Amino acid sequence: MWLLKLLIKHDCTIGNRCEKFKCISYSMTLGNWGEKDFSYVTERHTIESDPKSVRKFFNDLKKDERVANLEISGNTLFCIGKYRKKIPSSFYNPKMFFTKPVYVDKNGYENWEIASYDRNILSQFLKQLEKQNYQHLEILQFKNIQLNNIYFPAIAPNLTEKQKRAFELAVEEGYYDIPKRIDLKKLAQITKVSLATYQEHLKRAEAKIIPKLKMK
Repeated sequence: MWLLKLLIKHDCTIGNRCEKFKCISYSMTLGNWGEKDFSYVTERHTIESDPKSVRKFFNDLKKDERVANLEISGNTLFCIGKYRKKIPSSFYNPKMFFTKPVYVDKNGYENWEIASYDRNILSQFLKQLEKQNYQHLEILQFKNIQLNNIYFPAIAPNLTEKQKRAFELAVEEGYYDIPKRIDLKKLAQITKVSLATYQEHLKRAEAKIIPKLKMK
């Protein structure tokens, strides 16, 4: 199985607002098609940040003329984008698949991880991206890899809002990095709760998430 990891930044309805409102997004392309002079893409996004920033994100997104259809539920959205200039999702090919949701960071950079049984499928996808003159396009990894070393997302555990926020903040701020970039005390200060309360939220989140990541 061939695996391709990319770091991309471009003029994007989601990435632009992640940078503007300091949010992160977990995204999945659902389909794409061309019609007349436009490229259409259907996507699902989960936007994460403090509630105020997420609301600003959604309110601003509603004003974007490139959004042909938009449905919002909580912090999750479904949208159909309508673009004259092709975005990376415009080139999505059903002969390849995502091994993880596309992660968009607070600076608007998209982290793609896709795979295919055929190296040429991914090579062609990459060539199409290279023609677009995006702000940033970087190959992080492109190689043949054993199937059991490719991560396939498990069904998301049912976290409470506080557990989800505690875990996402820990990931975002580098608590799980080696070496750690932040400790639990500082994470608790960011969320404005006691250390014991934050530890409890994080511990319960980890207890739900970690079993999902065990290799079979």
